Amino acid sequence: MYTKEEIFKAVSTVNDPEVGFNLVEMGLIYDASCDEHGDVKVTMTLSTKACPLHQMIVQWVEEAVLRELPEAQNAAVEVVWEPEWNITMADEEVKQKLGSGNY
Repeated sequence: MYTKEEIFKAVSTVNDPEVGFNLVEMGLIYDASCDEHGDVKVTMTLSTKACPLHQMIVQWVEEAVLRELPEAQNAAVEVVWEPEWNITMADEEVKQKLGSGNY
């Protein structure tokens, strides 16, 4: 129903509140899929296991999918810790603005 690219575009409306970049630019979204029933699954990580906004960010991703993709019936987020996120996974613009020395 929806392509991986369409789901990534929907999720890109969610910004990491600490750094101001969206989750896709940050490289935090690893995968996304949608089945024929409109059930969307997003596989992502967070920049740290101790992220205080863990539950809120997951909720924001689910809400963004349902808001941006009107035919989506359900949105589920799976948070994984492997591979562990690092700054090299981010887009070039994010790397330049944040500087790899911050991580």
